[in-house]
Amino acid sequence: MLKVVSNTTPIISLLKIGKLQIFKDLYGEIIIPQEVFNEIEAGKNKEYYTDLSKIEWIKIDKISNEKSLSYFLDLDKGEAEAIVLATEREADLIILDESLGRFHAKHTGIKVTGTIGILLKAKQLGYISELKPLLFELRTKNVWLSDSFIENALKLANEK
Repeated sequence: MLKVVSNTTPIISLLKIGKLQIFKDLYGEIIIPQEVFNEIEAGKNKEYYTDLSKIEWIKIDKISNEKSLSYFLDLDKGEAEAIVLATEREADLIILDESLGRFHAKHTGIKVTGTIGILLKAKQLGYISELKPLLFELRTKNVWLSDSFIENALKLANEK
C-alpha cells in the first residue's frame, strides 16, 4: 500500500463535494499531520465539516522534528507539517494544492498531486464517471479554478 500524506485544502475540497471516500478508494488510507487535523477542526461550524478522527482510514500523525518546520516559514503550518511528515515517513505521494507548497514538496523528492489530480485518477480508475460536474461544483463552493485550468483538466479526462 502506498504511503500518502494530505494537506488541508484537498480534504476540504473533497468534503465540500461529498467525495472524501475517493482517498480510501485510491489509497486505502491517508496520513495527515496534527496541524492539518487542527485546521479541519477549526471549521466545525462549516456545513461540510467531518470529524476526521472518527474515520478509520485517516491516520493522524505527529511530526518528529519540530525544528524542521523552520525551513518552511513561507508556508502555513499545515502545509509545512504535511511536507515534513511526508519526508519523515518516506511517503510515496503528497497531496497539496497550493503552488508554493508544491514547489517545496517537489524539492524534497516526493511525488506531488492535488485535488484535481486525485479526481482525474478516480475517473481513470472508474470511481467517478464524470469530472466536469465535480469541477463546477467545486467552483460553486468557493474553490478557485480558472477557466483554462478546468479546460485542461477536462481535456485530460477526455471530456468537453
